[in-house]
Amino acid sequence: MQVSIEPLEGLQRKMTISLPAEQVDSAIDRKLKELSRTIRLDGFRPGKVPVSIVRQKYGPAVREEVIGDLIESSYREALVQEDVRPAGPPKIEAMDNNEDTSSLSFAAIFEVYPEVGKVELESVEVEKPVVEITDEDLDTMIEKLREQRREWKEVDREAREGDQVMVDYEGRIDGEAFEGGSGENMAVELGAGRMLKEFEDGLVGMKAGDEKTVDVSFPEDYHGKEVAGKTAQFTLKVKQVSEPRLPELDADLIKSFGVESGEIEDFRKDVKANMEKELANKIKVKVKNAVMAALLEKNEVPAPSAMVSDEIRNLKLQMAQNMGQDPAKMDLDSFPDELFRDEAEKRVKLGLLVGELIKSEGMQTDPERFRETLEDMASAYEDPQQVIEYYSKNPEARTSLEGLVLEDQVVDLILDRAKVTEKPYGFEEMMNQQG
Repeated sequence: MQVSIEPLEGLQRKMTISLPAEQVDSAIDRKLKELSRTIRLDGFRPGKVPVSIVRQKYGPAVREEVIGDLIESSYREALVQEDVRPAGPPKIEAMDNNEDTSSLSFAAIFEVYPEVGKVELESVEVEKPVVEITDEDLDTMIEKLREQRREWKEVDREAREGDQVMVDYEGRIDGEAFEGGSGENMAVELGAGRMLKEFEDGLVGMKAGDEKTVDVSFPEDYHGKEVAGKTAQFTLKVKQVSEPRLPELDADLIKSFGVESGEIEDFRKDVKANMEKELANKIKVKVKNAVMAALLEKNEVPAPSAMVSDEIRNLKLQMAQNMGQDPAKMDLDSFPDELFRDEAEKRVKLGLLVGELIKSEGMQTDPERFRETLEDMASAYEDPQQVIEYYSKNPEARTSLEGLVLEDQVVDLILDRAKVTEKPYGFEEMMNQQG
């Protein structure tokens, strides 16, 4: 087997492989002999069909099948022989293959993994949030928990912001009713912003039994294309006005949140512990994103197009799952690749950089950290032990979690060597941060 490699544009390589006629003929002869032992032809006993007859009847088809097998096997052998790592499947180009000579030559065009080299860490700059949970933060959170258990009490007065209004409505555009424009007994919380502002504002000042018509303008980018950019007249009939009533912070309410003692101090400790856990996760994600962004900024690496295409496909599948759709029933190709390309390229480049760090530093998943991560994750479920056993018995799931743990270890490695500055945040400010 003769192999030559020619560099093309960027990461592309063209590998030409030539096989001698003897190797091709030998492979064809073996395949014909195998076929002669299994084929059934009229006039011959099973296993006794002469090879010459088989060659005459099936020769071209056998040659085509053998050449396909030889291309696949010799391509793999050539990669090992030349110590080449393809970043995606090859495009095979046949060359002058003459049946008279039986020799075989073909070219495989593919991309290779880029040479990442030394990953620069010392110049990476990362901002790390520092947050203290104050008593005021704790009081605010407890009020939010009370609001989760609020009840609505009917009142005999005009509706105001913060109230809940039960309303029948009927909308018309140019005097004509439209789909989705009417409803009965709909609960609208004034000020929540779940309805168009003009609709909510129209209900302010109304009380049970009142009726009026208000103009409501639909935005140009409204999801209902048939009404987008148009103005409708809505007739509103108020059935009931209710105001929120928060429950007392007593033993019954505290127990309803899982604090069996019913004591306020135990409740405050439990709420604060949950806040600390949520805060730690938020900071972890923010720091990780900052580390990865800084790592990419300081280390440029090309992204093989084949890997980018694979990642675009993964992002489309992820989008479908987030939409609650079955990816198999969606036409993912209807979503333009360009919508996902930037994110896909970023993920591929980061994967190459992180992979190089793991390799150069000889990093492996820390068993103790894996155990802690699994136990912490399992604690969020009703039966933690069942989750732990699932990861113990499912190699694919375990490997996936090990990869996440190893990625966290890489983040810690970068933080140890990077320039880290601390920045104070308030609890609410931190929890409302994006990314």
